[in-house]
Amino acid sequence: MVKKKALFFDRDGTIIKTNIFNKKPVAIKTLKSCRIFPSVHMILSALKKNYLIFLITNQPDVARKNNYKKNVIEINNYLKKKLSITQVYTCYCDNKNCKYKKPNIGMLNKASKKYNLDLSKSYVIGDRWKDIDAGNKAGCITIFLDKKYNERINTKPDHKITYFYELRKIFKV
Repeated sequence: MVKKKALFFDRDGTIIKTNIFNKKPVAIKTLKSCRIFPSVHMILSALKKNYLIFLITNQPDVARKNNYKKNVIEINNYLKKKLSITQVYTCYCDNKNCKYKKPNIGMLNKASKKYNLDLSKSYVIGDRWKDIDAGNKAGCITIFLDKKYNERINTKPDHKITYFYELRKIFKV
């Protein structure tokens, strides 16, 4: 059976706008606050012809009691429907040793098994070091969406962009 290619997008700061506090991203809490970045819909529509599209998102605010799981699910379901996303994988815990919490690769492995993916031909696109580390650990091609946050990137991405629409050049869409 031929393995499929996938695109794994981080959610907050990559697909949707996030709050910034002290030059660090803070996840939105409600669907009312959800704003999809310009060009996301157009680019994902073009890319889904050749790739399965996934969201992979850490949502530790649920474990920290700073948000409700139902709010996260509501936002994820909205994005899945609005952007025709294959599947959304969410880690709600605040334990850095959890296999699903990025930079660990549990969400990528789970999708790979379920959808028969070739991770070496798949991409991880995100705005934080955790996204790039997870992608590199899983053997994916990585694209860092540099938002100039006050944090270091640990591993080198394959591509670096400043705006989501720059994906058009990388994927020639």
